[in-house]
Amino acid sequence: MELIRFEKVALGYEGQTVVKGLNFEVNKGDYLCILGQNGSGKSTVMKAILGLVSPVEGRILRAKELKNSIGYLPQQQLTQADFPASVREVVLSGCLGRKKAFCFFTGKDKALAEEKMRKMEILDLADRCYRELSGGQKQRVSIARALAKDTDIIVADEPTGNLDPKNAMEIMQLLEQIN
Repeated sequence: MELIRFEKVALGYEGQTVVKGLNFEVNKGDYLCILGQNGSGKSTVMKAILGLVSPVEGRILRAKELKNSIGYLPQQQLTQADFPASVREVVLSGCLGRKKAFCFFTGKDKALAEEKMRKMEILDLADRCYRELSGGQKQRVSIARALAKDTDIIVADEPTGNLDPKNAMEIMQLLEQIN
């Protein structure tokens, strides 16, 4: 099943084209990796997949069921290092995109978050503060959060950045298993 298709897409900002000639499709079960040097447009392509950047040329087609339901695993940022929430709260926040208006998390939301924490082997960290975790643990929390959105696509921007080789390999193996 086709989820996203880029047809002759060019992307840019303020009249400056960053990347052009993008033609690809993502089908259910695909594992797509975008490689390139710093500044080559990788993050811009991811923003276009997420619907945050519109094409300067060409068109991006999305399956109807993808409206606002793409999980996102951002790059680890220094600003996230001191985030004062529990692991459970971070994972639960992945459910927010499915809600029409924020009110309270339902039992279904909490059960889904617990299931995703179990899948990422971090259920024992649920009550720990996010800022107390190692880099690999934080990345597992971020993946669980993206999974809590309960979608067919997860966009991961440098999922192994700032991780030691052992944790980087574990994260890549987890992403492969999820796929």
